[in-house]
Amino acid sequence: MIVPSSSIGFNLNHLDRRSDKRDDEAFVANLRNDSAARFLVFDGDVPLLKRGERYDAWFVASEALAFGQALQSVFLGEDGDGSGHFALGFAPGLVQGDGKDEQQPRKQPYERIDLRSIAMQGLVPHEVLGVLGEAKSMLDWHNRHRFCANCGARSRPTAAGWQRLCDACGARHFPRVDPVVIMLTIDGERCLLGRQRQFAPGMYSALAGFVEPGETVEDAVRREVHEEAHVNCAGVVYFASQPWPFPSSLMIGCFAQASDTDIVIDTTELEDARWFTRAEVAAMLEGTHADGLSAPKPFAIAHHLLRAYVEHGAAVLRG
Repeated sequence: MIVPSSSIGFNLNHLDRRSDKRDDEAFVANLRNDSAARFLVFDGDVPLLKRGERYDAWFVASEALAFGQALQSVFLGEDGDGSGHFALGFAPGLVQGDGKDEQQPRKQPYERIDLRSIAMQGLVPHEVLGVLGEAKSMLDWHNRHRFCANCGARSRPTAAGWQRLCDACGARHFPRVDPVVIMLTIDGERCLLGRQRQFAPGMYSALAGFVEPGETVEDAVRREVHEEAHVNCAGVVYFASQPWPFPSSLMIGCFAQASDTDIVIDTTELEDARWFTRAEVAAMLEGTHADGLSAPKPFAIAHHLLRAYVEHGAAVLRG
């Protein structure tokens, strides 16, 4: 089975991150000051996109400088042509309004659009979406970790934005990524789906939950399915993963073999959970379900778990 990793949202990122050069201030400064440098601009935690025939996320230096002094700057990596790419985080308020109010004239050549909407609507190419995800995760980490977790003193960014250093106690802090398992539990020609209260009306998805300390991915899959639906699982098979910058998780997609099928819903986690046939899931993906039920959009790994199951059935459990 071919895993369509490149078609999953946020998975494509063509930049060479040059982690070996993050401590080389001269190298990073040369890239930043070069006329070929490109910048992503964030108004708070929301990207700005330039308007045109299609949206463009990249700003040249003169365009970025027009916004003033950034609160945070992160070196994202080097493109194949040798140009440096950076993320700049500004305090909220660069742009007033979202440009969608007809009473508000569109005077500005750019628009403030949240990253989830950019992904769902396909407003930028896949490889740019991946870099936007990298940038959002990093800028959010800086905003949430301004103080040392060891002594409480204010920390400062270093290593081209990839570390924070506490001058008071010498502690170094690094970006964190939270692992999350997202799993499709299978019983032959049926699979287990659930919905949370904040989902769009009629949408069902694969179950998911955070991996806990001292826990394997497989055990996390089994625990989460049992906690949320009281269904026991046996074998667990890895499918694919997806960076999820809300704020900074790694979605680890898996299939699990159900050992029993009686559902008891944890109503603190789920509004509903039930078994769906492959035919129902196919209809949900195509938007033709008789009851108007739907599934996650293609930018989400849950969509690809469901698509693989529709196309291959229980064979996905063989990896």
